[in-house]
Amino acid sequence: MNPMQQVRIAKATVNVGVGEAGERLARAEKLLQSISNQKPVRTTSKVTNPEFGIRKGQPIACKVTLRGEQADETVKLILSGIDNIIRPTQFDKQGNLSFGIHEHIDIPGMRYDPDIGIFGMNVNITFEKPGYRIKRRKVQRKHIPQKHQVTTDETMEYMKEKFQIRLESDKEE
Repeated sequence: MNPMQQVRIAKATVNVGVGEAGERLARAEKLLQSISNQKPVRTTSKVTNPEFGIRKGQPIACKVTLRGEQADETVKLILSGIDNIIRPTQFDKQGNLSFGIHEHIDIPGMRYDPDIGIFGMNVNITFEKPGYRIKRRKVQRKHIPQKHQVTTDETMEYMKEKFQIRLESDKEE
């Protein structure tokens, strides 16, 4: 296969939405740091919503963006928490994958810690092929041609080969 046509993980983002600032957010940051061995970044609310008691600019969540080998290791760890089962609807048209995990204690090796509590998290994995830099560079920025863009089928095949995932439709057979 042409090496320029091989799909790879560009980045994996793990997000924990708490909904409030304070001690719960600090505990969520501690959890993300233990899972990914990387310092999380706080994300702030975009709008004020009095029903939920949040103001614009208030920190309400934290996330970690992983790249390279660290992304592969963390994705493999989190996928084992959901038994490596993914639904085809969790892939978008650009071939990216998004899924959630209800409780972090489902991940192997994670134990319940009363100091942290239990948090769910969202995982977003962005895929690309070599040469995608032309879309992001500052000088001579270009568009990625249709034949070089990542498709959903290519991403599914990549995930089956690299992470041994099963699609939920495969499980019924």
